[in-house]
Amino acid sequence: MGIVAGLDSSSVHTRIVVCDTDTGAVLRQGHAPHPAVEAEGSGRRNEADPQCWLMSLGEAAGGGLLEGVQAIGVSAQQHGMLPLDEAGAPVRPALTGNDRRAQPAAADLIEAMGGRDAWADAVGCVPQAALPVAKLRWLADSEPEAARRTAEVLQPHDWLAWQLLGRPARRTTDRGDASGTGYWSAEAESYVPELAELALGHRVMLPDVLGPAEPAGRTPEGLLISAGTGETMAAALGLGVGPGDAVVSLGASGSVFAVHHEPLTNSGGLITSFADATGRHLPVLHLLNAVRVLRGTAELLGTGLEGLSELALNSTPGAHGLVLLPYLEGERTPRLPHTAGTLSGLRRESMKPEHLARAAVEGMLCGIADALDVLRRRGVEVRRVFLLGTAAELPAVQAVAPAVLGAQVLVPDPADYAALGAARQAAWSLGAVQGNLSPHDPPQWQQAACRRFEPGDDASAGLAVRQQYEAVREAAHPGAFGAG
Repeated sequence: MGIVAGLDSSSVHTRIVVCDTDTGAVLRQGHAPHPAVEAEGSGRRNEADPQCWLMSLGEAAGGGLLEGVQAIGVSAQQHGMLPLDEAGAPVRPALTGNDRRAQPAAADLIEAMGGRDAWADAVGCVPQAALPVAKLRWLADSEPEAARRTAEVLQPHDWLAWQLLGRPARRTTDRGDASGTGYWSAEAESYVPELAELALGHRVMLPDVLGPAEPAGRTPEGLLISAGTGETMAAALGLGVGPGDAVVSLGASGSVFAVHHEPLTNSGGLITSFADATGRHLPVLHLLNAVRVLRGTAELLGTGLEGLSELALNSTPGAHGLVLLPYLEGERTPRLPHTAGTLSGLRRESMKPEHLARAAVEGMLCGIADALDVLRRRGVEVRRVFLLGTAAELPAVQAVAPAVLGAQVLVPDPADYAALGAARQAAWSLGAVQGNLSPHDPPQWQQAACRRFEPGDDASAGLAVRQQYEAVREAAHPGAFGAG
């Protein structure tokens, strides 16, 4: 039996799990918060001193947590941008993924390349405020002296792995995190350095992209450090998803990704083409409206999410004809940035709290189903849907989702899946180096414990709900998915 560790450095904390290499069983775990991220009142500015990530890591690993560990995998928050000078020192604090100041810069870059289609063709994604390529343009526009001093660019997981290795001359990343930069193509499996230069104004050094089982190196103490990856890719590896699986994350906004054998792009960049941590791909669609739809409706009805769920279960499929188009903040899938939500089908008999609650749940899930259909139309098989987030625990969501999404729904038990994915990658890299594992297949660890919900006899009712929803959507926004 070997022992490996996976660490996940999110935007707010570091979590570490120490696992058995053969089964993935968690032997020990540690946790430490990050020092507060610098943010301004509007929520647009979010910066972090990377040394704070190391301090949190050290605290989480205290008390001999890593004793006997042979390899470490690193997962970290995605889309952070850390500019370094020629000596490898930070030019300024890192811009974290949720720093939104670069939105005008993203629009400038889209225009400079000739539109969204040009970006989708070049790198499989379109600039938005989160992506490092947009942050580089913001840096060039807003802090030209810092931009001039920038000689290389790393993301949080790249920087942490480099620190653990003792700051060697070679900097590395993996294909998963690289695919979220805006200047690496998942289709070509290579950088498009001209795009980083377009953003910053001059060429910069970019980290070498490692293969899934390829190690980044060894620490001065001899511990193997695997390639590491971004949080989404690590969580997918920790959950154990594979072909036929999709993952839906329900926050205020939402995201949908599936595991696929090839990269997917489409006109306008509706699909973001991410790579995963195994050699496959994670086509992703983002939605601006998910749990905010439920919370807004709950507030209107004078209750909370649990009360909304209880009300919704007192209604019936189709909510007595009420249909809620959930585009409360505009929408990205479909691309309707300036629209608003729509409540349709009001009749005297439908004007009851339980029907509005049901329409909110069905509307949110129909929006998710629309995103899944974009992937299905591109040949992605979806047999199972993993549902993550607070809303996944609501009985109404669990009852409605299988029929509306047209698939078995799995709600994983709470666990540190990104850290588990990082540990699984560490075990894979260690096994490949030792000759015990193929570099093409990760170790077969125990599957995530999940509660399963089947469409069952409600499948026809789910189809009717979708048809009712689609009729209202097409009437309000004809051809909204024409380029999907």
